[in-house]
Amino acid sequence: MNAQATDTSKAIARMQLIFAMTIFGTIGVFVKYIPLPSSMIACVRGFVGVAFLLWMSLITKRKISFANIKKNLLLLCISGVFIGINWILLFESYRYTSVATATLCYYMAPIFVTLASPFVLKEKLNVKKGICIFLALVGMVFVSGVLNVDSLQISTMGIFCGIGAAFFYACVILFNKHMKEISSYDMTMTQLLIAAMVILPYVLFTENLSTITLTVSSIILLLVLGILHTGLAYMIYFSSITKLKAQTVAIFSYIDPVVAIILSALFLKEKLDLYSIIGAILILGSTFLSELKSK
Repeated sequence: MNAQATDTSKAIARMQLIFAMTIFGTIGVFVKYIPLPSSMIACVRGFVGVAFLLWMSLITKRKISFANIKKNLLLLCISGVFIGINWILLFESYRYTSVATATLCYYMAPIFVTLASPFVLKEKLNVKKGICIFLALVGMVFVSGVLNVDSLQISTMGIFCGIGAAFFYACVILFNKHMKEISSYDMTMTQLLIAAMVILPYVLFTENLSTITLTVSSIILLLVLGILHTGLAYMIYFSSITKLKAQTVAIFSYIDPVVAIILSALFLKEKLDLYSIIGAILILGSTFLSELKSK
């Protein structure tokens, strides 16, 4: 009975993770229509996400466990800072190089998690998981568009920023696996608040706020980005990864770029070529294969 309950819990966690990664994959479509600097969008999404979670706690009369937050305060602070640095480095990578190159570098994060999990989390890395990670990475190469040499714009700074973002994203996953006796709600709210506070000084020092104007559509899109893509999505995401192996989380994280590519083709009319289709098949296929139980 316990084993069955555990399997059901993991199945629900997988569905939650798929849902969260699908939401993350739609971020690009929304951001495309927000005429604001990337760092400011990232900062606003953090604060709006926290405000949404606080509002939800008041509506549902959910009490925030400050005692459990205090127990995990060091890990929460470090992982929150890492989320903020991750956002900044990713947006800087987009600034210095092509989106394709930045995306490929950023999705080295699952590779980092999978390689570190045997040492940090004592999770066994079997041959099937290794093959699936390799297939997913090959698929990411196809999806990113880096095989199209004519459109590839390589920048050393952009590559380093992308890999740096991947490193900090991997660290967040690993750090969250070590937190004890804290709800995903409290974890998410604390980490997002710290991340937004980390980004705020960066925005103030790098952006000329006097030249920025907000439209009604921009405000609406920022609210959607903060509530749906940040507060809700991160809460579901952090809730799911605490119940799953880090290697499983690593594989499923590739759903994000696949959704982004498909939606950009449908709504932004960006080209979805044969390479992207092959890549999507490899990524989704490896995700499915990794979760098949061996006899």
